[in-house]
Amino acid sequence: MTILALIVLSFSAPLAQGKSKFLGNIVGSSVPSNYNNYWNQVTPENGGKWGSVQSSQGSFNWRDAEVAANWAKSNGGIFKYHCLVWGSQEPGWIGGLSNDAKKAAVLAWINAVAAHFTNIQYIDVVNEALHAPASYREALGGSGSTGWDWIVWSFTEAKRAFPGAKLLINEYGIINDSNEARQYIEIINILKNKGLIDGIGIQCHQFNVNSLSAASAKSVLDQLAATGIPIFSSEFDANGNSEADQAAIYQRIFPPIWEHASVKGVTLWGYITGTTWKDGTGIVESDGRERQAMTWLKQYIASH
Repeated sequence: MTILALIVLSFSAPLAQGKSKFLGNIVGSSVPSNYNNYWNQVTPENGGKWGSVQSSQGSFNWRDAEVAANWAKSNGGIFKYHCLVWGSQEPGWIGGLSNDAKKAAVLAWINAVAAHFTNIQYIDVVNEALHAPASYREALGGSGSTGWDWIVWSFTEAKRAFPGAKLLINEYGIINDSNEARQYIEIINILKNKGLIDGIGIQCHQFNVNSLSAASAKSVLDQLAATGIPIFSSEFDANGNSEADQAAIYQRIFPPIWEHASVKGVTLWGYITGTTWKDGTGIVESDGRERQAMTWLKQYIASH
């Protein structure tokens, strides 16, 4: 490789720079050296989850979440915090508390995140309410009069604590299931009517999109768009039986998501082979070689 080529490579711009919507990714304990070549938005993979941050009640470990926040500050990127209220990766100590103590602990957790990070632009307030609801939801109001009072409470407190951030709900199993989408929309409309929600997060993992048709994806996106709330593809990945198969999945399912007028951003859930949560979802090898899916993605984003 020539010196000129090396210089050009080192100053590669993120794929969605100058676009009307962002294209981001996750980081863990460190930022990959080629991250800036591709992405202009960042989400901490596990570092912002309550169980990771506050494994013991009296102390907080923000280290991995700070990696993402600091990258955004240093590079003019968009920082999305993930997440506040979720039934998985909860701190183990929460289960032994009384309901009053649980509610106080959740409120203290929300306030602690708000106090520690000043550059949160988007935040997943409630994650996977349909599939992994918080174990402590009764302490937050349970079903209540709306059927989802614990979610309303969570968003009410998030709106107070994060007045400058966009508040998102996040869920999987939506993009490929119109019935799940209808139930999701019930929650979204409750929050919308109370002025509490700014965005709809839809996880688009390989187990939801590998066999999904473009038409089915567009149909569900149209369902969600009817709420009038912006949509974010929050956790996108795909794999296949081969590199070519993975690229074909990207070519089939990424365009209807990216091109939908209501979708304002896409976040991939990892991109380097060997470091992603699901085998085969990497689109750049550990030595830097771009797989066919990444080669196509670069060309596609450049022309759309």
